[in-house]
Amino acid sequence: MTVTQLSAQELFRAAYENRYTWDKNFPGYTANITYKQDDKVFTGKVIITANLKAEVLDVDDEPAQKAIHGQAWEIAIHRVRRSFEDTHSANTFSYGKTDETGAVELLMGGKAEGDKYKVRNNEVCHVHRLIHGTYVTIDTFSSHDTGEGYLSHRYDSVYHDPKTGEQKGGRSEFVDEYEKVGDYFILNRREIRTETAGQISIQEFIFSDIKLLEPVAA
Repeated sequence: MTVTQLSAQELFRAAYENRYTWDKNFPGYTANITYKQDDKVFTGKVIITANLKAEVLDVDDEPAQKAIHGQAWEIAIHRVRRSFEDTHSANTFSYGKTDETGAVELLMGGKAEGDKYKVRNNEVCHVHRLIHGTYVTIDTFSSHDTGEGYLSHRYDSVYHDPKTGEQKGGRSEFVDEYEKVGDYFILNRREIRTETAGQISIQEFIFSDIKLLEPVAA
């Protein structure tokens, strides 16, 4: 029996296409937001439109408004469905090492030279990417299987200076929870614990009363 070795690009493409994304009929939604930052609590509303733009209403505190908007934007940007070719046509892929958990390292060349990923069980479980002049490293420890692709459940992120390798800021641990609203899985809670110089800061974003918007007539 001949075992056909998947190319590094094919292995990555399969995991990339296994991510959960919203389809082109996604109508957008509104939600109430409760944002807890350590001992402070802020409430308001969030709108994510059909074209995945984020808006925050009824939050007067500017830092809180910015924090909520940043998370809403982040939620939307990760659910955009972009083809593999659109995202990675200028990149090449080669195999690196396989770690003790069975995660296979993929090394990038081309436009994304220096970036690295790991794939395990048809999911991207490690990302090391240069974004806006800083390396961000994300390790995923568990995921939600929606039946239509996976969503990260527990993961962390760390930033490093690309020249010195020095860590920038603290390590953040994330926990994401989702609920199905109509045909779509939507984030209803995100907790972020950030440790900086021995101090832990906790942020919690709770999205409730999530309602899909009416589709706009074509």
